Amino acid sequence: MNIIVCIKQVPAKDAPLAIAGNWIKESDIGFEMNEPDSYALEEALRLKEKHGGEVVALSMGPERVKQTIKEALAKGADRGMHIADDKFAQLDPLGSAKALAAAIQKEKADLVLTGLQSEDHGFGQTGVLLAALLDRPHATIIMQIEVLDGKMKLKRELEAGWFQWMECPLPAVLTIQSGISKVRYATLKGIMAAKKKEIATVSRESLGVSHDPTQKIEKIYVPTKTKKTEFLTGAPKEVATKLVEKLKFEARVIWS
Repeated sequence: MNIIVCIKQVPAKDAPLAIAGNWIKESDIGFEMNEPDSYALEEALRLKEKHGGEVVALSMGPERVKQTIKEALAKGADRGMHIADDKFAQLDPLGSAKALAAAIQKEKADLVLTGLQSEDHGFGQTGVLLAALLDRPHATIIMQIEVLDGKMKLKRELEAGWFQWMECPLPAVLTIQSGISKVRYATLKGIMAAKKKEIATVSRESLGVSHDPTQKIEKIYVPTKTKKTEFLTGAPKEVATKLVEKLKFEARVIWS
């Protein structure tokens, strides 16, 4: 089974973020693998261990993204693909999906896995759009994958503690739910082996993908912190009347 895992590099959780226009200032901060994508990678590696085949780590972004691809290789991915684009952070989900789809179409993948969403933008759309562009079956919020006779039995997480079992043919695109399994660490042996593994780099322009943004971020800002405390005084009946009026006419949380 040949599997492509889409992984994204995002600012580290403890990075001191500073706003620069409609995005953050990326200089002098650390970056790491998007945590939801690490679960997709783990699931791909487990499927390879059970059914054989190859796992390819695919990522898009500037030169620094190769470090995240190397992390995936150290954990067990067989090779990496890097779509070079210094301005990828300005792409909307459809633009990102088009570039990823163009790269994936050059491969013979039985399965494409993505994380549920990215930790920076958090749109949660790329996996679904990718399936549509590749014209492949798709299922989201996957908690378990069983492969048998060229098809998959999938467990999906629903609301209120409910789950759904469904069948899906191959090839397909799946969006993996975070927490599906325990993510492995890269071993010293894996880190050494990753140095010899291939990372193929192509520019986004060379993929022949053109895209006019369908959405854009107008502004990023830190919410203004406000705090207003008001003490109601008087007799209990009077205070209760004042409280009801404020809940009704100011907070608008109760209606007559």
